[in-house]
Amino acid sequence: MSLGGHLVELRKRLMIAALAVVLGMVGAFIFTDAVIHVITQPIRTVAAIRGDDFAVLNFETVTSGFDLRMRIAFAIGILASAPVWLWQIWAFIMPGLTRREVRYTIGFLAAAIPLFFAGCASGLLIVPHIVELMAQFVPEQGAQFYTASFYYDFVFKLLIVVGVAYVLPVFLVALNLAGVVSGRGILRGWRIAILVATLFSALATPAADVVSMLLLAGVLSTLFFAAAGVSLLLDRRRAKALPVLSTHAEVDA
Repeated sequence: MSLGGHLVELRKRLMIAALAVVLGMVGAFIFTDAVIHVITQPIRTVAAIRGDDFAVLNFETVTSGFDLRMRIAFAIGILASAPVWLWQIWAFIMPGLTRREVRYTIGFLAAAIPLFFAGCASGLLIVPHIVELMAQFVPEQGAQFYTASFYYDFVFKLLIVVGVAYVLPVFLVALNLAGVVSGRGILRGWRIAILVATLFSALATPAADVVSMLLLAGVLSTLFFAAAGVSLLLDRRRAKALPVLSTHAEVDA
């Protein structure tokens, strides 16, 4: 295919992906009430404990309510339309990949996507603990006004960060497949990995919420050791295949 043909196909793929995102946003806009109800549950819990006037979701501008719904719809629209735009990306680059690269890419996506959503689910479980714990530091005579845009940013960024953290072990396996690092090399860094997981968990959760920090650090450490184990198995398979390949090469010679 010529360069012009590639550009025409790219434009076609991008238009289909953009249309899928827009349709996903339109559909997601209908369910923004349910999403807002879920992410603001911690605020209602704090209000039930400290009084209805203590914790309030605050909309500062005339359009802030609509802006919040649009941002939620955009995020959900991208996630809901992911099968379509991921397929468009895949269909565009697949003809240029070898059969082995296609197999590795499918395996990478099959592991990364569920782990990302598992991380988002974990982040959603952490959010109520953070909100409720931080509200305890507000004095009795004070009130907690949660600005809608900042509150949504806090929840959204926490979900994304934890989701990406869950996917990082898959990147370690990908580096092993590419021959950049061995399974033993990954395993030798277990002390650093645990330290990084603990520091990340401490930053992602409140300092006083030790339970959430330990749970998140434990999950991340487990994923790291799982990635090291998979890499060791892949190294062993490659080591067993080398003598066979060498024998075939000698026979052909």
